[in-house]
Amino acid sequence: MSAVMKPAAPRAIELTAAVPGQAELLTSAALDFLADLHRTFEPRRQALLDARRRRQAEFDAGALPDFRADTRAIREGDWQVAAIPAALLDRRVEITGPVDPKMVINALNSGANCYMADFEDSTSPTWNNLIAGQRALREAVIGTLDFVSESGKRYALKPFAEQAVLIVRPRGWHLDEKHVLVDGGQGRSGERISASLFDLGLFAFHNAAALAAKDRGPYFYLPKLQSMEEAALWQDVLAHIESALRLPQGQMKVTVLIETLPAAFEMHEILHALRERIVGLNCGRWDYIFSYIKTLRAHRDRVLPERGQVTMTQPFLKAYSELLIKTCHRRGAHAMGGMAAQIPISGDDAANDAAMARVRADKLREVDAGHDGTWVAHPALIAIARDILDAGMPAQHQHDVGRDDVVASREALIAAPLGTVSRAGFDGNVEVCVRYLAAWLSGHGCVPIHWLMEDAATAEIARAQLWQWLHHGELHLDDGTPVDFLLLQRALLNLPSKLAHENVVGAEKVQQAIALLDDLSHRDELEDFLTLPAYERLL
Repeated sequence: MSAVMKPAAPRAIELTAAVPGQAELLTSAALDFLADLHRTFEPRRQALLDARRRRQAEFDAGALPDFRADTRAIREGDWQVAAIPAALLDRRVEITGPVDPKMVINALNSGANCYMADFEDSTSPTWNNLIAGQRALREAVIGTLDFVSESGKRYALKPFAEQAVLIVRPRGWHLDEKHVLVDGGQGRSGERISASLFDLGLFAFHNAAALAAKDRGPYFYLPKLQSMEEAALWQDVLAHIESALRLPQGQMKVTVLIETLPAAFEMHEILHALRERIVGLNCGRWDYIFSYIKTLRAHRDRVLPERGQVTMTQPFLKAYSELLIKTCHRRGAHAMGGMAAQIPISGDDAANDAAMARVRADKLREVDAGHDGTWVAHPALIAIARDILDAGMPAQHQHDVGRDDVVASREALIAAPLGTVSRAGFDGNVEVCVRYLAAWLSGHGCVPIHWLMEDAATAEIARAQLWQWLHHGELHLDDGTPVDFLLLQRALLNLPSKLAHENVVGAEKVQQAIALLDDLSHRDELEDFLTLPAYERLL
């Protein structure tokens, strides 16, 4: 009599950390759901990350990004994305920020059309922050979220009809969640789950049905994509989740951030891969500048000047934003503008007026170009942005602005801007990197520095620029000083005494941040993401 072989039971999912309240979120059913996502999609994720590395090796060997020959039919075809749901038709002003309870309440109450709850660039992914963020969003969806500050001030949600529409941004495909391991055992460590699948999957598991019942999606922003194949992976993940949670196919809607240089050449293709659920593309300008540096890191003729000179009026950024508008409007999708990183300046009316004038000019440029909405980082900027968008875009959007005048060639998209590097620009990059890293290592994902709201994307520009300037040789500051490692050493040595007189978030981590920046700057190859080595130091 032959034995009947029974399939082996799925092996355990292991949590390597614990914080109060996580059991309410990470139930057995939720963990099984996450493990299923990992087992189903992790091989494809790893294959796509390998494809990224191979593509970057080609760029390092001298190749330049270009439009794909094998997808010409998609770019030239006559097709549209699915209809945009009513809740997302008017997105003229969106506020973004981390997912701590106070921020969630303030953002939903802010008067913005939408709030992007960010698990990515503005959240330091400590286990406590992630669990607290998931819990805050779950309570916000239910309507029970409140918060009491240390001073006793109470924060509570406005009625649902008065709240901004919630859009959640998970972390990118390149990141792991080290606190969740799948299928370990028999002396073998489990595999880390994708941070993307953990963030989006856990949120969807707990909130998708409730949001669908309220006709609110759920809605997501998808970051850091580099190709249509990566978009297709998201499409399959979302369809899988909808099936598992018994939602209609296409119920979950997404907006994709075009914030990598390779993705700028595949905007039609990304829209097509997600056409049953995508509602727009967004100009993620800060990450895009970082990606330009990283993608073309081996090209001496593509070195960028200091960050303050790399504005959206630079030809390569203007071409990118206008091509995004033309592409989206041809396909019936929103073309979202970028972030105003300024925050109000207290105690200096003249400086504050100048900063707000820059915000107004930026938003006027966006609406005149044809964008359908914009981002702000601070509630005080909402009214400024809304006034400009209302005047320039009286309808819910401006998809009728076809921008047929735009011809964004390959050369236009990769044209390096002219400019210089000053000592203040060099030292400013060092300071931003160290201060942001210190804050991030202490659990803060966004931090005001010199009246700008800095997050991982803006810190990445500073960090990548330092590496680029130091490793291409024979570069000089505008005063003739050589840009070399001695210049970096002096800036790092001078920084602690300078910061000692300022209120620095994460001051106890400054020396650790200096050591990490020094290490990354000296490496022969540019580290893909600052947050990869820094993440291993987080709890």
